[in-house]
Amino acid sequence: MTSVPTPIPSRTQYVLDAIKHRILTGHLTPGQALVETELAAQFGVSKTPVREALKTLAGTGLVVMSQYKGVTVRMVDADMAREVHDVRLLLEPEALRRAVARGASLAAARDALIRADDATDAAERSLANRDFHRALYLPCGNPLLGRMLDEVRDQAALVSAVAWAAEPSWEREAAEHREILRLALAGDADAAAGALHAHIASFVERAFPADSEDTRAAGPHPEEGHR
Repeated sequence: MTSVPTPIPSRTQYVLDAIKHRILTGHLTPGQALVETELAAQFGVSKTPVREALKTLAGTGLVVMSQYKGVTVRMVDADMAREVHDVRLLLEPEALRRAVARGASLAAARDALIRADDATDAAERSLANRDFHRALYLPCGNPLLGRMLDEVRDQAALVSAVAWAAEPSWEREAAEHREILRLALAGDADAAAGALHAHIASFVERAFPADSEDTRAAGPHPEEGHR
């Protein structure tokens, strides 16, 4: 009997995850060019998986493909930031309200919050914060709602990275996260949803005020994190 070979990790997925990690932790900044040949050499693969990974990242809104400029990390401005967070404000608090109302486990959110508090560097904290928000909305009981929020998750992380580079607010946001989780674990669905709504709204209003002319197009420093 012939044994079934163990599937090997997809090279495209490996490259995709690596590039996304570099973008969301600030090692690749908005506007930075992503050259297929250079990335292929860095990851030890052919240009094909790199090209496929970049196409996927373009679909999620993290990179932009231009006939003239090639592929670059997406720039962030106030309009883009408000559009992304408008979607979050409409969907994320409701998803959390439903998760709490149905008694879903929020253990993953608690673990992510602990990881964020114990993080030894900004990149680790950034990714933990991102996982915290996802753990709040994912158990809402509506897989489509979860997928819709996943679609803007990476763009929201990129927005936050840029904002944090300009004005880090880790301690404030960590306190807000703890309060959101406290209310959720207490079973107060409406209060938890309200606290999450205020958390998201205050962030975008503070970082990208509606009357500001500042486009915040500069990228984050590798040592800065995001929510």
